[in-house]
Amino acid sequence: MKNITALRVYVIIIFLFFSNYSVYCQNREKTYVFSAGPQFGFVYGQAQELLYALPKDTMNEFLSELKWDIKPVYYAGIELNYGLLDPMASAGFFSSLSFKAGFPNDSGIHENRDWMSPDNSNLTHFSSHTNRTRQFFALDTEFGFSLPVGSFLCVKPFVSGSWMRLAFTGRDGYGIYPNGEHSFTGDVIRYKQDWFIFAPGLSVGTRFFAFFYFDVSCRVSMFTYCAAKDEHIQVKKTFMDYTLAGFFLEPAGRFSFIQNWLELSLEFSYRRIGRTNGQTYTSYDNMNFFLEQNKAGAGLSLMDTRFLVKMRF
Repeated sequence: MKNITALRVYVIIIFLFFSNYSVYCQNREKTYVFSAGPQFGFVYGQAQELLYALPKDTMNEFLSELKWDIKPVYYAGIELNYGLLDPMASAGFFSSLSFKAGFPNDSGIHENRDWMSPDNSNLTHFSSHTNRTRQFFALDTEFGFSLPVGSFLCVKPFVSGSWMRLAFTGRDGYGIYPNGEHSFTGDVIRYKQDWFIFAPGLSVGTRFFAFFYFDVSCRVSMFTYCAAKDEHIQVKKTFMDYTLAGFFLEPAGRFSFIQNWLELSLEFSYRRIGRTNGQTYTSYDNMNFFLEQNKAGAGLSLMDTRFLVKMRF
C-alpha cells in the first residue's frame, strides 16, 4: 500500500510539473523562430572559360575563350532559417542555409573561339555546339546580426559562404577553321566548374501593412576560387584549371508575406564573378598532367529567380 500511495504522489507531482511548464511555454514571449521549406526557381546566364595569351602566341588578350549558356536551368531545393521573430523589435543574430539542385536539360549553345596568329589579333578558330547543363548544385550559408533602426527598418550585416557546381556537355554543331569547315556529331566537349566563395554582405529590410516584408542585400568579395575541368573528347585532351581572385558581386531583393506559421517569398538575385586567373594543367591520357605556361581563367554571370514556401516553428 505504501508503494502504491507513493506512486500516486509521484504521478501527481509529475502531472503538476508538466501542466505548469506547458502553461509557462504557452505564455512566455517567443523571441526566435525557425523556418524551413522548399524552394523552386531557375537560373539564367553564362559561364566563361579562358586561356590567356602569351606575347608570342597572338596579339589578342586571349588565346582561347569558351562560353557556356545557362538559358535557363530549373531547380528545386530547400532553405532553412533561424532568426528573430520580430527583427524590427530588438537586436539579435540570424543564420540561413540554402541548397539547390538543377534539372539537367539543353540550355542554349556552347561557343569556342581561338586567336592563334602571332601576327595579329584576328579570330582563327570558331565552333558552335548545342549545350546541355548536366549538373547545377548550389549550397549557400549566411550568419549575421539583425539591428533595428527605428520601428520600420532593419539592417543586417553578415558573412556568407558558397559552393556551386556547374557541369556542361557540348554536342553536335560545326566548326570554322583555317583549313575549312567541319561538322560534329555526338559529344564534343565537357566542362565543369566548382566555385568556392567567401563574402561579407549587408541587407536592409522593412515591414509594411503588418504582414509584408521587403529587403535588399548585396555581397561583395575578392575571395573566390574555381577548380575546373575541360575535356576535349574527340581529341582526347584534358585541361585542369585552378584559378582565384575574381571579383564577386551579388545584389538581391526579396519580397515576403509572413502570417503566423506561413512564409511565402519571391526573390531575385544576380551573381557575377569577374575573370579569375591561375594555373592550368594539360593531359593526353587523363592521368599525367603537366603545367602550361599560359594562365587560365573562369567567369560567371547568373540571374536567379526563386519562390519559397516555408513553415515557421
